[in-house]
Amino acid sequence: MEFRKEHDSMGEVLVPCDALWGAQTQRSKDNFKIGENREVMPIEIIRAFAILKEAAAMANHELLPNRMTKEKLDVISRVTEEIKCGKLDSHFPLVVFQTGSGTQSNMNVNEVIANRANTLLGEKLIHPNDDVNMSQSSNDTFPTAMHISAYLCIEDNLLPEINSLICEFKKIENKNKDVTKCGRTHLQDATPISFAEEVSGWRSSLERDYRMIESSSKELCALALGGTAVGTGLNAPRGFDTLVADKISLLTGKPFKTDPNKYHALTSKDELVFVHGALKALAADLMKIANDIRHLASGPRLGLGEIKIPENEPGSSIMPGKVNPTQCEAVTMVAAQVMGNDVTVGICASQGNFQLNVYMPVLIYNFLQSVRLLSDAMRSFRLNCVIGIEPNREKMKENLNNSLMLVTALNPYIGYENSAKVAKLAYNEGLTLKEACVKLGFLSAEKFDEVFHPEEMI
Repeated sequence: MEFRKEHDSMGEVLVPCDALWGAQTQRSKDNFKIGENREVMPIEIIRAFAILKEAAAMANHELLPNRMTKEKLDVISRVTEEIKCGKLDSHFPLVVFQTGSGTQSNMNVNEVIANRANTLLGEKLIHPNDDVNMSQSSNDTFPTAMHISAYLCIEDNLLPEINSLICEFKKIENKNKDVTKCGRTHLQDATPISFAEEVSGWRSSLERDYRMIESSSKELCALALGGTAVGTGLNAPRGFDTLVADKISLLTGKPFKTDPNKYHALTSKDELVFVHGALKALAADLMKIANDIRHLASGPRLGLGEIKIPENEPGSSIMPGKVNPTQCEAVTMVAAQVMGNDVTVGICASQGNFQLNVYMPVLIYNFLQSVRLLSDAMRSFRLNCVIGIEPNREKMKENLNNSLMLVTALNPYIGYENSAKVAKLAYNEGLTLKEACVKLGFLSAEKFDEVFHPEEMI
């Protein structure tokens, strides 16, 4: 491999000739071989950096036209477009476990933009600090990139996937309003419900999760950019914070705005904790829904067997013909991961010492992983499982008719205690509820038929 010499304030560094990054990126790459090639900075953060760097150049051109010339703005914008399109992904190699402020990833972006811009121009016009990082600090750019990436991933990926799953459950509801089945509480038989009502519980949970995530994520629209090093806005022109937020909104089509208190924005990560709490709520509901589905589909002969789900792949290397509810299992594992991520997010957010939080890279790594896994899991779950759910009507009817909790319908006629006696006698002697009720003398056979209507209990 051939190398070239790059320099920073600490001296010269050898950088691969084909790499667009510079000295500070190379130092980080050499000094932090932690999770190398695996736990790298999420590409969503790099895309967010490209957005904010272009917006900053636009704002600087309006406020400081002598320093940020039209020529510089145009070439910086050209390179940021390449980054947003994924053309330069290989030039962002840094790992998550670096400086806690994300300074080295900020400089990675600055260096790539500068070197690529100078290559396009054929001259060294763009400096990574003086031009690409003009009016900025890593301390305000990294938290800004965190909010931009988190909000865009939620708005563009997660919320649409939640909505698609909601729509699929609505279809199942509409097709099965006439199907009555046994309800269950404490894993024990309970009074009847319709299958549509059961599915409506899943759907409603997701609708509420959608609203909570949508509402809480609006807090991410407040941006730290303009606070520079410690929140004072040192070296940024007056009005830069408001103008650059407007430019970010223009570039993304999202309602970003400047945070009114930069001291808060640099050190506190409470908005991300708040939103991730809503993500954890979604994970908890998905865990419940996936468990319900795999339990209802258990069997095929010795379980509940009340629904049928798609058979996607062989389930055992030793038991021929076995098929497992693998999509449900994947969803529950994702839910477990998100719940673990929530602990990391909370701990990281608690470490905002003085004017800066220095746990930001690992915080956003876990946050974005949660969003990505939830989005992917719901898409897979919907396409490979939910879309193929069918009720086993015969099995539901059989289970319903065998349920002793149908005796609840007799409470108004023979009372709670006598109804309990009927249920216990039926269970102990293997009788139907009708046979037990008549045997105990509480109702005649004719009166039992007159008052006992399970279908009216839903």
